[in-house]
Order: sequence, then structure tokens, then C-alpha cells
Amino acid sequence: MYSKALTDAIAEAEHLVTTAPFIESDADLLEGLQYLAGCIAGCLHLAFDYERDHPFFQSGTGPFTKMALDNPDTLYFGTRVQPGHEYVVTGKRGSTTDLSFQLLGGEYTDDNVPASQAAFDDRELDIAEDGTFEWRITPNSPSQLLVREVYNDWSAQRGHISIARTDTAGTAPAQLSRELVEKRYAVAAKQLVQRVKTWLQFPQWFYNTLPVNTMVAPRLTPGGLATQYSSVGHFDLKPDEAMIITVPVSDAPYMGFQLGSLWYISLDYINHQTSLNGTQAQADPDGRIRIVVSDANPGVANWCETLGHRKGYLQFRWQRLSRELTEADGPTVEVVGIDKVAEVLPHYAHNKISGADWRQRIALRQKQIADRMVG
Repeated sequence: MYSKALTDAIAEAEHLVTTAPFIESDADLLEGLQYLAGCIAGCLHLAFDYERDHPFFQSGTGPFTKMALDNPDTLYFGTRVQPGHEYVVTGKRGSTTDLSFQLLGGEYTDDNVPASQAAFDDRELDIAEDGTFEWRITPNSPSQLLVREVYNDWSAQRGHISIARTDTAGTAPAQLSRELVEKRYAVAAKQLVQRVKTWLQFPQWFYNTLPVNTMVAPRLTPGGLATQYSSVGHFDLKPDEAMIITVPVSDAPYMGFQLGSLWYISLDYINHQTSLNGTQAQADPDGRIRIVVSDANPGVANWCETLGHRKGYLQFRWQRLSRELTEADGPTVEVVGIDKVAEVLPHYAHNKISGADWRQRIALRQKQIADRMVG
């Protein structure tokens, strides 16, 4: 039975999810089971829709296949590359803010963060006037090539990108064999269990050791991009509490903030405002952005909805930087009663939003995500 390895892995992954120590409610469990379904779909796609000698970029992370505190502002693509072979990456630059490349020497696991062998953005490419580019690489070890396209404005136009191995371009892969199909089921099974284990462990290293309801100063993202800084934290808020996060308007081309659940995935960012970037966030007249994180609606434009989550993760990212960030560039955090928000916000009258205008904000998010996914 070819699928036995996969069905056994699904059972193991389901056990990991249903026995997660942070589950406090039926809502937490249901979210975990939804997350598990996305993991299964993502691993099947990566294992079966793949040809080692005829590579193409795959998206294993998206709105419905979430993992690794996926960034709502980012499209993720990746492929595996083999040593001793030349690969050519071609594409056309869209109008998105950042296009970055990273070569990882291995896989993320629950006991390892792989070394970043190379990390750069498209400023290092020779991009023609029409936006087209080409980049050639011959890796010296088995690696993952990751590409991230980042929106600071969701109305931007995405680009396109492809990869070919120069010695196999124009040829076809071998026909399916029993051995290959069996191997793909085994790979999907292994990836599924490892995926669930890894992203349950990752926040234990980088988030949960921090004091609750605080955020660290901007720092280079662990295992991340050479031009990306991040500030992270985790929250624990009562239903009648709000967290007010204040951060300076940044000179970074991209700044994004998001909430994540304890499954280490983004909250629903399509139908709710659980993230804000430099275009979406309202800036106050004093050059600062004040974000209100709460379950109850404070009636302000920069409300980030916790969607009933008492606990969760907080993350800022700054990308395409040309300077180092300091503590002064980062956020400050204050927890107040939800009834005190109007008193604490120094520009509350400027921040207020009507119910009708809020609904328009959500409708715009829904449309722009739909345009991004089919564009």
C-alpha cells in the first residue's frame, strides 16, 4: 500500500496537533486541525508536483497552506537545487517593493536552523529597462533556493519568475515508476511530520523565552535575509485589554506588522485586519504609527484583531534596508484597558474610523488578495 507511510504520518501529525500543550479551547483545536489540513496539502504539493532534474518554483506557503509565521505581505517560492549543475533563473520584475533570494544549506527542523549560504535582493541583479532579469548559479552542495516577493502596497503588480537546469532544459523527465511514486509518498510523509514538529518548536527558541507583552529591539532575522530586521514578541491579553504598539514611520522601503497564533501561523489576514504594512497603517501627525491589538473593537483605523486569541505572536519586519536599525527604530508596548484606548492615544480623533469605512477596508483587503492570487 503506497499511501500507508502517508496515512501513518497524518495520524502522527494529528496526534502532535491535538495534544499541543497550549490548546485551551475548542477554537484552538479547530484552528490546529485547519492548520494540519493546510500542512497536508502543502506537503503533497511539494512532494508530488516536483521533478528533481526539471525544477520549477513551487509555493508551499500561502493563505491556505500556512507555516512559519507566514507574512501576509509576501509571496513565497522555492525549489531544490543540486550541486554541480548550472541553473538559470529568469523573470520580470513587478512593481512590488522587494524581491529577494536566499540559498539555504538544508531544511528547517525541530533541532536545526539551516545555514544561509547566500541572501540578497534584486538590487544585486542586472535588471533591464523592461524589468527582465537573468541570474545563473551552480551550487556546490544540495540546497534550497527560496524567493520572496514582498508587497508594501497590496495594489502593486506581481512579477514572474522561473528556473531551469541548463543541462536538462528542453528534455522531459522519465515516466512514472513504482519506485518514484513510493518515494514521493514517503517524502510527503516525512515532510509532514517534520513540518508540524519544526514550527511547534521554532517559537520556543525565539519568542516564548521573551517577557510577555513586550517586543525586542530590531535585530537581524535569525536564519533570514541579509537586508531584513525584525522585532518579535508574544502577547497574553484579557478580553477587556488592549496592547498599544508605537513605532516610528520608517525610512525602510518595506515595514510590516502581523499577529500570529500559537500554531505559529498568521491569523486570517484576508477577511480581518490582523496585519498592517507601511501603506495600510495610518500614521499620526507626529510621525509615529500606533497599532491597537485587541479582541474588542476600539474603533480606530489601526486596530489589529486578535480574533478571540488570548495568546499569540507579534512580529515587525523591515526589508530592503540600506542601514542598520537601532532600538530607536523599534516599537514600544503598553497594555491598557480597552476603555482607556481613547485616553491613551494622543491622536485619537485622527485615528477613529466608522463602521462603514472599516467594512471598506476589509473589502479592499479581500479584493487585493484575490487580485494577487490570480494575477
